[in-house]
Amino acid sequence: MIRLDNISKQNGHQIVFIEASAALNKGEKIGLVGPNGAGKTTLFRLITGQEQPDEGQVSIDRGVTIGYFSQDVGEMSGRSVVAEVMDGAGPVSTIAAELAQLEALMADPDHADDLADIIERYGEVQGRFEELGGYALEGRAREVLAGLSFSQEMMDGDVGALSGGWKMRVALARILLMRPDAMLLDEPSNHLDLESLIWLEEFLKAYDGALMITSHDREFMDRIVTKIVEIDGGTLTAYSGDYEFYIQQRALAERQQQAQFDRQQAMLAKELRFIERFKARASHAAQVQSRVKTLEKIDRVEPPKRRQTIAFDFPPCPRSGEDVASLKGVDKRYGQRIIYEGLNFQVRRRERWCVMGVNGAGKSTLLKLVAGATTPDAGSVSVGASVKMGYFAQHAMDLLVGDQSVFQSLEDAFPQAGQGSLRALAGCFGFSGDDVEKKCRVLSGGEKARLVMARMLYDPPNFLVLDEPTNHLDLATKEMLIAALANYEGAMLFVSHDRHFLAALSNRVLELTPDGIHQYGGGYSEYVARTGHEAPGLHA
Repeated sequence: MIRLDNISKQNGHQIVFIEASAALNKGEKIGLVGPNGAGKTTLFRLITGQEQPDEGQVSIDRGVTIGYFSQDVGEMSGRSVVAEVMDGAGPVSTIAAELAQLEALMADPDHADDLADIIERYGEVQGRFEELGGYALEGRAREVLAGLSFSQEMMDGDVGALSGGWKMRVALARILLMRPDAMLLDEPSNHLDLESLIWLEEFLKAYDGALMITSHDREFMDRIVTKIVEIDGGTLTAYSGDYEFYIQQRALAERQQQAQFDRQQAMLAKELRFIERFKARASHAAQVQSRVKTLEKIDRVEPPKRRQTIAFDFPPCPRSGEDVASLKGVDKRYGQRIIYEGLNFQVRRRERWCVMGVNGAGKSTLLKLVAGATTPDAGSVSVGASVKMGYFAQHAMDLLVGDQSVFQSLEDAFPQAGQGSLRALAGCFGFSGDDVEKKCRVLSGGEKARLVMARMLYDPPNFLVLDEPTNHLDLATKEMLIAALANYEGAMLFVSHDRHFLAALSNRVLELTPDGIHQYGGGYSEYVARTGHEAPGLHA
C-alpha cells in the first residue's frame, strides 16, 4: 500500500534518512520506534506529502485513504464536539453541513418565497446522506467519543471550550471515525486516561486497515503491533513481532555484531603484529606485502551502535516517621458535585499507593488535598513529622522561569551542586549537549515536565505525590525513572495511565468507584488479578 524506496532526507545540518526503505502493507500494524529526534514525525510527514524526500521515492497505491493524527491539532471552535468529529468523515460530512444549512433556511421567514426549491433540494441531499450512512454516522461518532471518555454533555458542547488535551482526543476521534485504509498515529496515547487507552487498544486491534503508530507506552504498543520498524542513524530496520520481541532481537543482534567485531579486531591485531615484526626482513618481504594487501581489501566490521543508556543514582531520601499523610472525615465538593464524603485514608512510610478511578472520580483532587493545593470542605488533612513532600502536577510546569536556560534552572535549584553532576542529571532527563542551553519558555510540554521532574528528584523528598508523571516521557526516560524509583525508600501516592509504570512501582491500590472507595494490599498486578479488570469499570 505504502512504500518508501531509498529515501534520503536532511533537515538543516541533521541527516534524518540515508537511502532508507520500508513498507506498510494491507492489514499490517507497525510500531515505529527510535530515539527522540530520530525522524519518526518526519517519516509520517513524508508519507502524507507534507514534506518531500531529498532523494528516493514515497509511493502510495491509487485510491488509498490515509488518516494522520499528530500532536499539532490546530484551531477548533465554533461548533459542537460531535459536529467537529463528523467533519473528519469525508464526503458525508459536507452533505451533513448542507442539510443543516437547508434546515436553517426552511425555518427562516426571509426565504419563504424559495421554500419549494429549498424543500426539493433538501430531499435530494437527504437521499444522498442516507445512501452514505449519514444517520448512522452521528451514532458512530458518539460511540467513539464515549470510548475516549467524553460525556454526552461534552459531546454537545462547544469544541472551542475544551482544553488542549481534550482537543487532542477530538482530533483522534475524527481519524478513528474516518476509518481510512491506513492510519498514521503519532503518540495517540499521550493525553488519554487508562480507561480510554484500553478502549483505544481494543478499537485498533479490531481495525482491519494498515496502522503505523508511535507511542511511549510499551504495554499499549505490545498489545497492538505485530511488527516494529526502528529508525536509527538514518536507516529503517524492520523486526517481525511486538515491542518486547524487538528489544530481545536488537540485543541479540548487538551481541552478535560485537562478537564479530571482536573476532575481526583480534585477527587484525595478529596480522599487524606479524607485519610489524617482519617488515624489515628481506626474507619475509613477499609475505609482509601479501598480508598488507589482504588487510587493505578486508571489509571492516563496525562495532554495534550503543544506545545511550540513561542511569542516575538519586541520593537516598531522609527517613520520615511511620505516618506520612492522614485524611480524616474529609468532605470535598465542587458546586453541586460531591467528590468525597467522610473520606478516611492513611499513607505510611514505604507505601506506594497508585490511585485508580474513572474520569471525574477525584484522583487529582485527592492528590491536591494531600499536597495542600486545595483544602477540604470538612475534616482534616495532616502530613506527618519529618515529611518532605515533592508534588508533581501539570501546573508545576508554569512555575519555571521563562528566561532561564535548562541548566540555569537546575543551578538555581541546587546552587551547591557541581556542574558535572547537574549535566549528568540533565542528560538523564533527555537534555544532552546544547539542549541544556534552551530557554524554559521555548520548551515543549514534555520537556518542561522532564525538567520539573529532574529538579524534584535530584534532592529527593521522602514523600512523592505524582499526578501523571509519565506523560510525555519517552521510553528510555521512563525506564530510567522506574529504575530510580524502584530503589526509592520514601512513600508514594500517584496517578498514572501507564500500566508498566503502575505494575513496576505500586504496592498498594486505592480504587475510587461510584459504589465507594476500596483499598487493596499488593500492587497493580495483584489488583488486576483480584478484580479481573485493568481499570475500574472495565472488564478484561
